[in-house]
Amino acid sequence: MWRRDVAYSPAVDPEALTFFTLTPERVLDAVEVDGRRATGRCMALNSLENRVYEVELEDDSKLVAKFYRPGRWSTLAILDEHAFLRELAEAELPVVPPIEFSDGNNGRSTLGFVEGIRYALFPKVRGRVPEELADAELEQYGRLLARLHNVGDRARATHRPTLDPATYGTRSLEILLRAGVLPPDLEPRYAEVARTFVTLCERHWPTDVVRLHGDCHLGNLLHGRLAPELPPGPFLLDFDDFLNGPAVQDLWLLSPGRDDDARRAREVVAEAYREMRTLPSTALRWVEPLRGLRILRYAAWIAERWADPAFQRAFPDYESRASWQRELSTLEEQLSHSQEALGSSQLH
Repeated sequence: MWRRDVAYSPAVDPEALTFFTLTPERVLDAVEVDGRRATGRCMALNSLENRVYEVELEDDSKLVAKFYRPGRWSTLAILDEHAFLRELAEAELPVVPPIEFSDGNNGRSTLGFVEGIRYALFPKVRGRVPEELADAELEQYGRLLARLHNVGDRARATHRPTLDPATYGTRSLEILLRAGVLPPDLEPRYAEVARTFVTLCERHWPTDVVRLHGDCHLGNLLHGRLAPELPPGPFLLDFDDFLNGPAVQDLWLLSPGRDDDARRAREVVAEAYREMRTLPSTALRWVEPLRGLRILRYAAWIAERWADPAFQRAFPDYESRASWQRELSTLEEQLSHSQEALGSSQLH
């Protein structure tokens, strides 16, 4: 495995150490507010970014406790997410807003603190990830996303970033270069390709900006019942990546492949979307540029969290030269696909 003489080691503050070693006792203490009593059953759910637990209560109900990674979002940025979820729920969209609870100061809040770590509580909802999507389901998703973006277009998320070539491209490259995770012989070429890719995106970047889910893959769009009295249907989970950006970001992740079936599925989603909201005819040409920005952001995301032992276990080859050679090849291929998709036409 290749390493620099001085390995990248971000500073770890006390709150982060508490987050890395979050115990069931701390989780139960956070949940037991407003008279709630936990049975003691606490199960960690699959999440790298945050720490998420399912907690059983003595009244046979279950809650999901989400502990936010220190340093990622400010308090105001998290409250932006919570406010958007309430706004969507009030507009009768199928989402799961956080639960209000006593804030310890004779008030109510959706955000609590335990040893400096922010957390929120959500009702437990059950659903299934769809395996094969018929056109009727794709159309349903397209209309649902259009409704979400109609609400998202009412305002902007003041304390959240905007997805654009600077935030997902340039900033991601800066993080990687500062971290020193790229092998020295690959770093110049990687930086050159990344900057060429960002310049291409900047030249044609779409001007439509709305509040987005941000990470709208099928794992976050489940089928089930949000409440016993409601009919089954799709609902959206996990707005942790909520931000401002072009609408097509939420559409393409539902069917992210490059084959004919994936392209056709995106067309079906887009046509259904247009029944309820305007979408430029050129919008789907942005799939490849957005895919490339996601590749850059993903690599930087791991670098920023490398002090977390969970990331070192999840990505054991991250620091290897072979891994970065694959990343470079993927980025070069992505640049080619994006140049072909955008061409020289104006796609705003």
